[in-house]
Amino acid sequence: MFLKSQPPLVLASTSAYRRALLERLGIPFTLAASGVDETRQPGESPLALVGRLARAKALGVAAAHPGAWIIGSDQCAVHDGAGPDAPLLGKPGTAAHCIEQLLGCSGRTLSFLTAVAVLRGPDAGGIEFIDCTRVRFRVLDRATVERYVAREAPLDCAGGFKSEGLGISLCERIDSEDPTALVGLPLIRTAAALRGAGFQVP
Repeated sequence: MFLKSQPPLVLASTSAYRRALLERLGIPFTLAASGVDETRQPGESPLALVGRLARAKALGVAAAHPGAWIIGSDQCAVHDGAGPDAPLLGKPGTAAHCIEQLLGCSGRTLSFLTAVAVLRGPDAGGIEFIDCTRVRFRVLDRATVERYVAREAPLDCAGGFKSEGLGISLCERIDSEDPTALVGLPLIRTAAALRGAGFQVP
């Protein structure tokens, strides 16, 4: 049963990508930066890292928004089959780093882990989940990668490419239950979580 008056909804992120995705659901919401330290803890697996950060971001914002539902999310990428201590592929930040990162993905498969926490305060419970999307890159040469980075400048994207843009041309295959997960927020399960919280979607 839906609530007669929907409570406030806050996205604990300043990501333009997550904001644009959540706007697709047609629910009014506000944005708030979580200020969470995203440093990986010693021995922390990629799966544990994204889950912890998604929850921490939501809880950090919930303290300032009592009564509101909060969405926290985090994403990282790791080479498929890598061990729990494997280095993560984050946002490259510079064109040079982006080029080297993508060249390292040539002919390989990356797992993109996207965690979401939808909660209402620290004691009210909520829904948490992690989506895994696997991206197989085609064999890439430096000239191809340099052209791509120059045209799309995906310096603020985990893994260094945008599947929703020209970056799709770098891929050989994408295995996913939800195409929006790779962009930063898995809308299928997020929408289900919001329905469970009483929001009308659609």
